[in-house]
Amino acid sequence: MAFYLQGRICQLYADRLPTLLVVVLHVLPPAVFAIVHGSLLYRLKGVLFFALTCLCTATVTESLSLRIGFPFGHYHFTRVMGPQVLGLPFLLVLAYLGIGYCSWILGILILGIRGRPVVGYRTFALPMVASFIMLAWDLSMEADWSTVDRAWIWRDGGLYFGVPLSNFFGWYLTAYLFFQAFALYCRAHGAQSIPLSSHFWRMPILMYGICAAGNLLILRLPMAPPIVSDATGRGWVTMDIIIADGLISLFVMGSIAAIAWAKLRKSEAASIQ
Repeated sequence: MAFYLQGRICQLYADRLPTLLVVVLHVLPPAVFAIVHGSLLYRLKGVLFFALTCLCTATVTESLSLRIGFPFGHYHFTRVMGPQVLGLPFLLVLAYLGIGYCSWILGILILGIRGRPVVGYRTFALPMVASFIMLAWDLSMEADWSTVDRAWIWRDGGLYFGVPLSNFFGWYLTAYLFFQAFALYCRAHGAQSIPLSSHFWRMPILMYGICAAGNLLILRLPMAPPIVSDATGRGWVTMDIIIADGLISLFVMGSIAAIAWAKLRKSEAASIQ
């Protein structure tokens, strides 16, 4: 968590630090967190199943979209995201794992099913909620990373600051597929045990909250150029993009984290009584 926080702070010094270092600190600490935290909750076998399903699904959908435009839309990556395999950056795929796992845990807390078996309606409700939580993360940073930072380029631009709406459909679909696969795994293997204290459950909320707060930090950055263009040549006001990302981070991601925190406290109070 400390390394991830450091990574979000490092983006303030992106003009002095290697871009790849900033990207690695954005991606690697949450992924490691997911494996360590998940191994305590689902044991190593369970979290490895989650990781494998998540990474494989992300690789397939991203690769498909790079070639045929489904499900995200037509785009290509630049060198900002680091080393690529067949046009797909390794770090981009890994980014799904950390926030994906935190979204899953926040979904558990929001639905109030901590410690309960993933059966019945929960088998489908949990993936749907977790997918929305992850979609909020993408919505909070997509236009900044693409239209402003040009880590990837949307061939035909789009209505949302140069991003096509199909991208958000693709994100929800991709997240839902691997969350649903893991929900079926959990149903087949029974409920997880309740480990450690409530601090254990607060950690994923804090990781998600750090992500949201990190998006607010870029409001301090001097924006140059003030106008950016998408691949179609349409111009967008850079500060409009940054403000929109900040509002989504504060009111959507922030609300999700706050609800999960409140639900956890309510659950704790009920268990004490």
